[in-house]
Amino acid sequence: MRFLRRLFVPMLLSGSLALLVGVSGSAFAADEAGATGEIETVGKWGPVEKVAGDLQFTEGPTPDAEGALYFTDIPAERIYKLTDDKKLEVFLQPSGHANGLMIDGGGRFFASQMDGKLVQIDPETKKTTTLAEKFEEARFNAPNDLVVDSTGGIYFTDPRFRAATPLPQKVEAVYYRAADGTVTRVHESDDAPNGVILSPDEKTLYVVPSMSKTMLAFDVQSPGKLGPGKTFVDVAQPEGAERASGGDGLTVDAKGNVYITTNLGVQVFSPQGEALGIISLPEQPANVTFGGKDLDVLYATARTSVYKIPIEAKGWRFPGAGK
Repeated sequence: MRFLRRLFVPMLLSGSLALLVGVSGSAFAADEAGATGEIETVGKWGPVEKVAGDLQFTEGPTPDAEGALYFTDIPAERIYKLTDDKKLEVFLQPSGHANGLMIDGGGRFFASQMDGKLVQIDPETKKTTTLAEKFEEARFNAPNDLVVDSTGGIYFTDPRFRAATPLPQKVEAVYYRAADGTVTRVHESDDAPNGVILSPDEKTLYVVPSMSKTMLAFDVQSPGKLGPGKTFVDVAQPEGAERASGGDGLTVDAKGNVYITTNLGVQVFSPQGEALGIISLPEQPANVTFGGKDLDVLYATARTSVYKIPIEAKGWRFPGAGK
């Protein structure tokens, strides 16, 4: 889940196609809202609908059990709540520049704050409790994304984006905060580990680097213990791109299909790494999740907006360890 100021600038607008050119020189072609499509083994999706706009940089979408969606606006230091009837309200401000969010099956609400902390938020009182803020006596760089396992442990990424320089941790990494509070570093990378998610059976941890086209998968040997990383997929690249780009955020459906946000849209892969299709959006997506009461809607946070995409696939809610 990157956050870079003025990451994309409009270059051309013609009919129903907008061409946006990124700082890396790659192009992002975006269809207008209303797009539909169909993906093999996943089903039909669309039409794409904008449900929130005029924001600064949206990220971290996560649904609650009632169907409301929470997401972050990083530079505004806000966490928003969007209800089914499209009512948008500020849930928490300031947010510590919160990025990734997750509400588990027990209703526990977690956030990764780019100001250096992993926190838990009480949904009723909005009280914030720090779960982790240091590793080996140094603060984290800028916690980015997270996923909660069924023991109550939390995997979270800590890349370079919005971090102080030199990096407080000296490396970019993935960490695991066990339910007893113990924090371990489980993976190091120079490619900006960004999005992170588990497979529904929690046997595989997926890590999305932003500075590499190669998405990683790790066998989970036990909570917080990973086998060696292996290539899951290489994400598709824009035609004519000057250099390879990676992913940002991701989610999984109940069948284990993986949805990765890239500068082409949401790229969908089977659990075996087969490319199934791409869901196009009007703006480059930063993150994606399943929402709605039945987890049958994709929500994508995309720069200044949030988009809703009905889909035939069903999402997966990680149970967590209960309340």
